[in-house]
Amino acid sequence: MSIKTSGLHHVTAIGGDPQRNADFYLRTLGLRLVKTTVNFDDPGTYHLYYGDQSGRPGTLMTFFPWKDAPSGRHGTGQATTTSFSVPENSIGWWKQHLEATGLRTSRVTNRDNEDTLSFVDPDGLKLALVAHPQGDPRDPWDTPLVPAQHAIRGLHSVTLSVSQEDATAGMLTDGIGLSFVEQDGNRFRFAAGEGGPGALVDVLVTPDAPRGLVASGTVHHVAWRVPDEQTQVAWREELVDRGVNVTSILDRQYFRSIYFREPGGTLLEMATDEPGFAIDEPLLELGRALKLPPWLEPTREQIEASLPKLGLPAENDMERK
Repeated sequence: MSIKTSGLHHVTAIGGDPQRNADFYLRTLGLRLVKTTVNFDDPGTYHLYYGDQSGRPGTLMTFFPWKDAPSGRHGTGQATTTSFSVPENSIGWWKQHLEATGLRTSRVTNRDNEDTLSFVDPDGLKLALVAHPQGDPRDPWDTPLVPAQHAIRGLHSVTLSVSQEDATAGMLTDGIGLSFVEQDGNRFRFAAGEGGPGALVDVLVTPDAPRGLVASGTVHHVAWRVPDEQTQVAWREELVDRGVNVTSILDRQYFRSIYFREPGGTLLEMATDEPGFAIDEPLLELGRALKLPPWLEPTREQIEASLPKLGLPAENDMERK
């Protein structure tokens, strides 16, 4: 490819109860809710965006939470683990913090000089915290429950589970411009640019695993960064020329997107860095109010009536935390 991504933009998953989802990601993990909106394709469902103070690309975890959604199945053809970056000496603090809330955590493992702590969210979504020895310069969202010295800096990596790696590896390198870094048994690591937190993807080859089923507790898609709309147009043309089945460019209000599946089955998105989350509310007020795109505003009353009430803790408010 003549165009290469600079790293992860966001990961979107399916959740269960919206209030439980918000409480966990805001209070337990200490992220900020930077946008409360709806699934543009199903406006009777929230779309909740969690990230750093301003919701910069590379810090974002987003959810479509359905209160009565059936549980999904982890397996091949999907992203099976989403990892967040934390400071090098914080893994012990996080293990104690998570277990104090009643969560079960794994033992701390070390691979490639990275300490990793694994656990699942209340809906069974597989998560991990990774302490990278080179550190992470991104500023965290600081709250009383998760102080800055330990707070999540943003996404670290995602793990894609596949039954065989060749075609997926080809898409990652030739389709979105990643570089192969190393192999560790049945795990293959790829990186955008210079690599490091927020620019990594691991491909886990598990030929005997069942096919994954996307529902509650699983990842819906993984988004990679595109600097601007002009680059996105050119990128889409290159993918189409290669025979990839790519959607048209879709307006997601806070970025523009194209979607396609890598050969192993995972849905990928290329999302622009622009325009960001402050286009329809001030930085101080991000996430407080339900925001709708112009084409859904005429049905705001019906949409609000269909959504469950969502209470936000004070930690989400820059003026009160």
